[in-house]
Amino acid sequence: MKKVIVSALALLIVILFTACGNAAQDNSSNAVKTSAAQSENVENTTTKTDLPQQTNGKKALVVYFSRTGENYAVGNIAKGNTHIVADMIAEMTGADTFEIKTINPYPESYKECTEVAKKELADNARPQLAGKVANMKDYDVIFLGYPIWWSDMPMPVYTFMESYDFNGKTIIPFATSAGDVLTGKESTIPQYAKGAKILQGLGIEGKRAQQNPDSVRPEVQRWLTQLGFIK
Repeated sequence: MKKVIVSALALLIVILFTACGNAAQDNSSNAVKTSAAQSENVENTTTKTDLPQQTNGKKALVVYFSRTGENYAVGNIAKGNTHIVADMIAEMTGADTFEIKTINPYPESYKECTEVAKKELADNARPQLAGKVANMKDYDVIFLGYPIWWSDMPMPVYTFMESYDFNGKTIIPFATSAGDVLTGKESTIPQYAKGAKILQGLGIEGKRAQQNPDSVRPEVQRWLTQLGFIK
């Protein structure tokens, strides 16, 4: 019985925090600047797609926060789990993409990253971002992706949501975690992304996205079809 309880507790910890994400890959000291002057001059890092729009005439943007380095269940990775799913959505819809990056990078070590993320959650922190969407007003639909950290969205995602006017826009969440689930926290998005309307989100197991993306692609396509964004 004790072994069963210990195993159950270990599984719960894994589910609470998976795929800790690092959006900043440049770890040099010169890259870490936090002055107000720099925050006013962050660059627009939106990536345009050459594919035609298929989102019922609405202009779409895929925004995602993801992490490379040491991740749970997949080891050291060069492309984050959420990033993989984000690229699938952009490919299928013809949407532009924008990666949420923090000025201060998260630790490469999975364990250290979980500790930082736990403290940020407890402090309700708003990490400073390294880029912005200069033309946010042009987008009607925002696909918002993130890994699940301690049963919540990472704090940089909250920073992003509080940085723009979402009146008249639709946000569609998607997440990677230890299972094909969302956390329920997506229902609170309009509290931070003021004015936004929310549509049904999608949860994908991060390990599958990383190691077997072909098993994920049909699910993403089916979800987008149900939402009416592709035929």
